[in-house]
Amino acid sequence: MERALKSLVEADLVEKMVFVGGPRQVGKTTLSLSFLPNRSEGHPAYLNWDHPATRRLLLQGGLPGGESLLVFDEIHKYKGWRNLIKGFYDTNKTRCRFLVTGSARLDHYRKGGDSLQGRYHYHRLHPLSLAELHTAGSAGNLDQLLRYGGFPEPFLAANDRHWKRWQREHISRVVREDLLSLEQVREVGQIELMAQILPDRVGSPLSINNLRGDLDVSFETVDRWIRILENLYFCFRIGPFGFPKIRAVKKEQKLYLWDWSVCEDEGARFENLVASNLLKYCHHAEDTAGDAMELRFLRDATGRELDFIVLKDGKPQFAVECKLGERSLARHIGYYAARTGIPQFYQVHMGSVDAEFSEHRARVLPFSRFSEILGI
Repeated sequence: MERALKSLVEADLVEKMVFVGGPRQVGKTTLSLSFLPNRSEGHPAYLNWDHPATRRLLLQGGLPGGESLLVFDEIHKYKGWRNLIKGFYDTNKTRCRFLVTGSARLDHYRKGGDSLQGRYHYHRLHPLSLAELHTAGSAGNLDQLLRYGGFPEPFLAANDRHWKRWQREHISRVVREDLLSLEQVREVGQIELMAQILPDRVGSPLSINNLRGDLDVSFETVDRWIRILENLYFCFRIGPFGFPKIRAVKKEQKLYLWDWSVCEDEGARFENLVASNLLKYCHHAEDTAGDAMELRFLRDATGRELDFIVLKDGKPQFAVECKLGERSLARHIGYYAARTGIPQFYQVHMGSVDAEFSEHRARVLPFSRFSEILGI
């Protein structure tokens, strides 16, 4: 199945280097290999830092000859990767293109040397979405996507036993391989425990103090661990947004996971699925059009909450409320419609009802149709 990001990466490779970041096992290697003739990890143009022979070649300043595209995978694990890539690119950019992939934020782990600014375009590869599955001509089954997540291997297998084994191996690799190769931490077991606790915190106000008590460490330590997991594409946080006429909360944050399938509560899992799709929408606009996008939520002092607000250049574009069942329009949508300038409200659900409420600039609709509106 061809990923929607491929054509965008292909177009950007004509201009500059392209960096593709994203979670481990989200399909970055498969995407990068799709640009090579035989789509094989044995192709000489595929340079994986984890392969000892490749690592030796790169450290000696060598590159495969006669290749029009070079793929560098996981090279960010090398402390001086930025200078190394800069040298290769500046010397060889007239004869070949450069594609760099990694399972940590390539825009975060930049250590030492001159900046690569102006030499690359950056794209983030997200888990599969319903719209992407439809675009690829696959049977986009929302129930399957909700149950097994959007990572290609467990989604395509659609098997409980396979999903459980994949989950166990995935968390271990993220924490015990990626984390140890990028961060100087000793509390690996406690970070792994925190990763197992976080699914129960999805969708609710995130309390660092509660996590601190559960893990018996300091507030600053928990906050640092979460930032590390964010940099490894394990989770992401969104902050609040306020309006002048609303007594909105200002400091609370909500946390979501890149793999929503680990949320046991069905409502939290659905909300996480929606959050992930909205984050994908925001990242797509940033990475392809250069827009300044933000994903936030809105909650006032009395507890009235809108699950998500999408901002462009600091201005609200639309708000989204999540409901598992087919319900009438949530009362607080009307409240916020009367007091804010949010141009459009969506209430998404897992049913089939599609209804407009023009007096509140609102629409109640199935998530499948909402995903078509997002188009990513």
